[in-house]
Amino acid sequence: MDVSRITGGRIPNSPPSTLTPHSRGAQPKRYSVSQLNHTSRPKRTLAKSAALGAIALLCGSLASAPAATAGTVDVSPPGANDWSCKPSAAHPNPVILVPGTFESMAKNWATMAPALKSEGYCVYALNYGTTNGIDATGPIADSAAQLAPFVDAVLASTGAKKVDLVGHSQGGMMPRYYMGFLGGAKKVNQLVGIAPSNHGTQGLITPTPGSVPPATSAGGSNCQACADQQAGSPFLTKLNSIGDTVSGPAYTVISTTHDEVVTPYQSQFLAGPAQKVTNITIQDKCPADVIEHDQTPNDPVVQRLVSNALGRPAGQPADPAFQPSCL
Repeated sequence: MDVSRITGGRIPNSPPSTLTPHSRGAQPKRYSVSQLNHTSRPKRTLAKSAALGAIALLCGSLASAPAATAGTVDVSPPGANDWSCKPSAAHPNPVILVPGTFESMAKNWATMAPALKSEGYCVYALNYGTTNGIDATGPIADSAAQLAPFVDAVLASTGAKKVDLVGHSQGGMMPRYYMGFLGGAKKVNQLVGIAPSNHGTQGLITPTPGSVPPATSAGGSNCQACADQQAGSPFLTKLNSIGDTVSGPAYTVISTTHDEVVTPYQSQFLAGPAQKVTNITIQDKCPADVIEHDQTPNDPVVQRLVSNALGRPAGQPADPAFQPSCL
């Protein structure tokens, strides 16, 4: 069995002994994307037969995934990547969490994943687009191609017909390429984008100097994803050439007026009919909420808005009239 053929060679799983403080659910420090510090993810060898059983399940669905280092496991956020989970009648669509630029799944979804799991969802997450050990920095079209076999694996494992995708920043925009150009629309019920870079940013997406290789910045050779997310980039021009939405999935966008990364924040919104698209500004619901870009997935208000979106009838976005608790 060739484990190097599984989602870039890495099988999302989270043995408790390898969880980092963030992945155990500790509240992350508040900082902007420009202050992100990259932390290497712990890995462990797949030696036990129980782990190999999970790998065998994925191998059949991910035969075309790109090769990478064999025998390693990425750390999952708590509550995610239980490959024995079967969706309930109340929550028939498994939820896949897609992290943003420079983020690992364990860090980006440390609070959202266990919250959704506690609500009864089958929750999954992945890392993608890794360049020189830094996640979500590769060409976004290539990252969308990595999402495709992961969706197939989740559908095969759960027996579900469709998934719901919840993404942050790049992770809220990249699935649109998967749905629009890689045939993913028929496999997705809804895309929920949290501060997504749907039309790019007028600013620069840069990490803290010294925390990643020097070229990892907008336009740098180690972060093509940064360049792809600049407003007017060739990638975004192609992505939006077919329109903001495609037939089939519903779309929910959740944005904050305090976003300092994807600017202006209104550029995150999608155009489309009300029955298929809901654009939400957090401060329209909770004016005192000052959450900024990178911490939006950890905001309780955002989590309530996501839950509302996921709980809607098939093919419908979040209820625009829903009022979450602001406490």
